[in-house]
Amino acid sequence: MFEQFSSGYYLGVLYVQPGAAEAALNVEDHEAVNRQLYGDSDGIERLDSPLVMKLDGTHFPVRGEEGVPTGTLTVPESLAGDDLPARREVLLARPERAGQLLKFGGWEPADAA
Repeated sequence: MFEQFSSGYYLGVLYVQPGAAEAALNVEDHEAVNRQLYGDSDGIERLDSPLVMKLDGTHFPVRGEEGVPTGTLTVPESLAGDDLPARREVLLARPERAGQLLKFGGWEPADAA
């Protein structure tokens, strides 16, 4: 689904459509991407961590959600342009970059509180 693009991002093509208030992927796709790209050398990954994607210059967290079709990214209306729904290139932040972006956005793991 995603391939290495740069030192900070992976590149993928997803069907992007307007959705709910938060961006989401199919829950199985979300877990597969987390395992493949965000898992560490011991196979440990946080499946509850949001992925961080970039579309049209905007970074946003992406959660797994039931009911989203596989291969589809739903985005909030505020991120949906007039060209959606459509297949689009989407950047996925590499783990180190995603952690920085989530931290700057105020996200903390549930068990850190």
